[in-house]
Amino acid sequence: MGHSEIVEAISYVEAAADVVRNAKAAATRSVNLAMTYAYFEVGRIVVEEEQEGGSRAKYGNQVIANVSTRLTEEFGRGFSMTNVEQMRKFYRVYSTDEIPQKVSEEFGASLPVTTTGRKFFLSWSHYLKLMRMDDESKRHFYEIEAARNGWSLKELQRQFDSGLYERLALSRDKEGVRLLSEEGQIFEGPSDAIKDPYVLEFLGLKEKDKYSETELETRIIDHLQEFLLELGRGFAFVGRQQRFTYEEDHFKVDLVFYNRLLRCFVLFDLKLGKLTHQDIGQMQMYIHYYDRMVKLNEENPTIGVLLCQDKNDAVVEMTLPKDNEQVFASKYKTVLPSTEELKGFLVKEGDGE
Repeated sequence: MGHSEIVEAISYVEAAADVVRNAKAAATRSVNLAMTYAYFEVGRIVVEEEQEGGSRAKYGNQVIANVSTRLTEEFGRGFSMTNVEQMRKFYRVYSTDEIPQKVSEEFGASLPVTTTGRKFFLSWSHYLKLMRMDDESKRHFYEIEAARNGWSLKELQRQFDSGLYERLALSRDKEGVRLLSEEGQIFEGPSDAIKDPYVLEFLGLKEKDKYSETELETRIIDHLQEFLLELGRGFAFVGRQQRFTYEEDHFKVDLVFYNRLLRCFVLFDLKLGKLTHQDIGQMQMYIHYYDRMVKLNEENPTIGVLLCQDKNDAVVEMTLPKDNEQVFASKYKTVLPSTEELKGFLVKEGDGE
């Protein structure tokens, strides 16, 4: 068998495997989603029966115990009193908590809606995490983004722990923060794609570690999947140390990405220590080169992100033009933000309103 025949054989064999693999994954998602709807309806039955019993606390406990015993008899594990109590909470939280209809239409629904009209898009484990968020706006945001991006429970937890909602809210006015809870992250312009700070705890670098820019870049490449998730929707990796020559001088861009939603190149330059105005000028030169020599006419202007340990916002603002939509300076953190830091994000968000 020749080389081309081998390649062709591998191609159709892998295509067949992909079909089965995707079908199995879809079946698993359907089962998980069906159980989410079932648990919501169990919660409804418990709540409605409790309401029939008025305010008698003992009666409420008896309802939960009866449902737990009956379901356990037929279906086995998974229906302890604690779990049934969670189903009751699930109904109470989500029976009057509706995400916008336009978002529901975007995701679709493979199952009929609940008796309340509420649609669900995630597994029961996801909703157990979401229910612990008291802030309704934040809960909406994470539900939308988890469904839109196919986040696993682990990734949902990671995005929550890294304060994604707070970090995105920092760069938005009151109306922008409201839209986060109704539509998730929307890409209407370059600034919508940029976070400040970026949280890179997955690199395994401690806050006080000594490392070079080359090592930081290598760690990012080694954890490219996690870095892409941190960047957000639409990003595709193009290359590292992308070299270009201008007259007799040679330059290298640390990391180059392309964003399909914004239809433009996104350049990352990694900087240790405090950002300088010379760093900003260098990034502007990189952007000019890509805009004039690399991007196609139908593509949008290139974006540049200076990823640094520290920066002086006044210097950045003074160096860049007032209508800047191409050069962004963002700090990065190598550890997850503490509770105090997350509270600080929220204070800044409130000040911005």
